[in-house]
Amino acid sequence: MPTTLDALPPGKTARIIRIDAPGRWRNRLLQMGFTPGSLVRVVANHGVGPIIVSSMGITIAIGRGIARRILVEPL
Repeated sequence: MPTTLDALPPGKTARIIRIDAPGRWRNRLLQMGFTPGSLVRVVANHGVGPIIVSSMGITIAIGRGIARRILVEPL
């Protein structure tokens, strides 16, 4: 069942389905490899502040507002 990236608990892996972020944010995420079909793992999600995720060998902090715009399928 699809959900948004900000709703995943730490340690959970998911496949990106869609990115609904505004133009420049969407482009930046795509440049870093956060593309539909790619896998992401939530490293830290404390319920407030940024979410730390790992994908394709990189670890990045994503703001909660942008994470709400990334639709994922938990695995």
